[in-house]
Amino acid sequence: MMGFTFKTTPQIRFERNGAANIGALVKSRMSRPLFVTDKDILKFGLAETAFTSLKEAGVEFEVFDGVVADPPEAVINEAVEFAKAHNTDGVIGLGGGSSLDTAKLIAVLLKGKQSLHDIFGVDQVEGDRLPLILLPTTAGTGSEVTAISIVTTEDDRKVGIVSDQLYADVAIVDPVLTMTAPRKVTAATGIDAMVHAIEAHTSVRLRNPLSSTLAKQALQLMSANLIKACDTPDDIEAREAMCIGATLAGQAFANAPVGAVHAMAYPLGALFHVPHGVSNALMLSPVLKFNCEKAAEQYAELGPYVGVKADADAFVEKMIDLCKQSGVPLKLRDVGVNHNDLPRMAEDVIANTRLMQNNPREMSYEQALSLYQEVL
Repeated sequence: MMGFTFKTTPQIRFERNGAANIGALVKSRMSRPLFVTDKDILKFGLAETAFTSLKEAGVEFEVFDGVVADPPEAVINEAVEFAKAHNTDGVIGLGGGSSLDTAKLIAVLLKGKQSLHDIFGVDQVEGDRLPLILLPTTAGTGSEVTAISIVTTEDDRKVGIVSDQLYADVAIVDPVLTMTAPRKVTAATGIDAMVHAIEAHTSVRLRNPLSSTLAKQALQLMSANLIKACDTPDDIEAREAMCIGATLAGQAFANAPVGAVHAMAYPLGALFHVPHGVSNALMLSPVLKFNCEKAAEQYAELGPYVGVKADADAFVEKMIDLCKQSGVPLKLRDVGVNHNDLPRMAEDVIANTRLMQNNPREMSYEQALSLYQEVL
């Protein structure tokens, strides 16, 4: 019997309109919380249900709405200073992956004496964090159940911070919060979650029976419901399936880390501000084909979970077809990349040893460059 360790968020609440019940939950854990989100979330009213619940529970809270995609160092540090000025004693994150990642880091940095740079990398966080509750508004990143936050550095590189202290106390998964997501967001975040599942199942270092079981179930749910959720956004059953799938995939890759698809997607986010899900969709096809030499058996295992036979090529073609049906961009030139950008991007891929060590097939700089050229 192989040995492994599996970790996850201690409490997950999956509930339609779960945001409406947050007040009592927050009041039992914090008295002056900081509510972390972005301006679009406020603009479209997605936070109102939670705000009402907090007010009815008598919880006094402040709102930081300065989160942006691929959060840069400056935004994280600004949020921490804002929280300090308001004597924050707990953090609530509501939004996509960027808001949840930012909320995690605020909770850690407020409690300890380390700077943001001090905690870059794996297991660099010292001490504890403030109480933390997370509510995702997309079915994609799985950030509500991972111990990972991603930051964009001042030199335009995406850096991961991985530490057990980043697991939230409670993740509230409310599918109603995802129902107003535009098609392009539903598509991109859904593909992101499927990539999490695929790469968790093929991770060469820490893949284990639990991570693979969760990954397979996630893929089954999301492949069957992605296009439904895109085409019929008010289909609550499809939205629920997508939310469950994204959370399962998040638990899977939190324990069996992702590989080359994510490593190749990161430069697109850092340099061109391409949404993370779109970046993953762009790089999924070339990386799956590249990895087939070493991961054919694992890909074949995933075939039946996406509705095709247990064959690696059939699985790869199915994933490519889902990307096409969803309407996400499939060429780098569609997101502003040209051939002059590719060498820098390939260098960043090879430098990302945190992720590339998990990939089933080793990749050289020349190969990374070639994969980018394939989808230019």
